[in-house]
Amino acid sequence: MARLALVTGGTTGIGAATCKALKAAGHTVIANYFSDDAPAQKFAQETGVKVYKWNVSDYKQCEESIKKIESDLGATIDILVNNAGITRDSMMHKMPVEHWDAVILTDLSAAFYMARTVITAMRAKNYGRIVSISSINAQMGQIGQTNYCAAKAGIIGFSKALARESAPKGITVNVVAPGYTNTEMVKTVPEEFMKSLIAQVTMGRLGEPSDIANAITFLASDKASYITGEVISVNGGHHME
Repeated sequence: MARLALVTGGTTGIGAATCKALKAAGHTVIANYFSDDAPAQKFAQETGVKVYKWNVSDYKQCEESIKKIESDLGATIDILVNNAGITRDSMMHKMPVEHWDAVILTDLSAAFYMARTVITAMRAKNYGRIVSISSINAQMGQIGQTNYCAAKAGIIGFSKALARESAPKGITVNVVAPGYTNTEMVKTVPEEFMKSLIAQVTMGRLGEPSDIANAITFLASDKASYITGEVISVNGGHHME
């Protein structure tokens, strides 16, 4: 059944792949973005995915943007994918407080802000899918990423609690935890460090955005109606729990 899906950070990387996969599955898809207007508009033209610009780390902007989307499309959100994220890496003893705050807001608080804006309508119609993106680094830790690891680990706890609250209303809440994936964010990692990382991956390669998007699309589907509160790791065997 076709649904209305919203993907935050949806015009690049994993978000863009997810928008394409959800659209291919027959859904109407909205992509949120915050910067780089020209690439976002190009993405919209090439894919037919509607794009809306706002800062997901600002609750008021989230609230206003959801109202606008609902008004424009005459429907409420059925599927929410919390994908937007940033990194501000440094050793914790050198980390500026501003870098901690920025990552926690964008990578964790935004998931609450977005879910809070759509959950009431989902509960009213006894249907919803919320999928949030965590990270392999939330599961195993990473030097220089105390802020990022904390935020992405928080996504897991947040999602498990919300899953328990929401199951009686037909809403599933799950997490996808990608391993190192071939996106612009990962391309900033120094080459030698990247080689050492790939050597630790059982499948011997980086993930592709489509690998992650396929898992998200499954969790967003009716085929996953009996799966909630789960963390699906998509990391090529880099980390096994």
